[in-house]
Amino acid sequence: MNTREELIAKYAEDLKEKCGIVPNMELLTKVTIGCGPSIYNDDSSTVAGTQRSELETVRNNFLIKKLGLPENAALDEGIQAVLEKYGNSNRNKYRVVVYYLLILHFKKEDLYK
Repeated sequence: MNTREELIAKYAEDLKEKCGIVPNMELLTKVTIGCGPSIYNDDSSTVAGTQRSELETVRNNFLIKKLGLPENAALDEGIQAVLEKYGNSNRNKYRVVVYYLLILHFKKEDLYK
């Protein structure tokens, strides 16, 4: 198993154990690939849920640019809902898992077909 496959397995485990979701492995793999080399860097592979600048990056670079969502209050509400689902007490929130949950939250799975 290569490093990316190991990370995908780790993300799937987080989704099952911390979020109570059985992931669609095809979608999870595509989201992981879409994150590119950031998944291999300790800092960029996670989302700091308490840092305003980090949440703005998720909103602007992922929700607006990548998913094509219009800028409005629903984006911040969606991010907060996903972070709560992942568990505010979970220190390491993997970027791939957060993005996967955001895709489900905003019903944008079709973008990854």
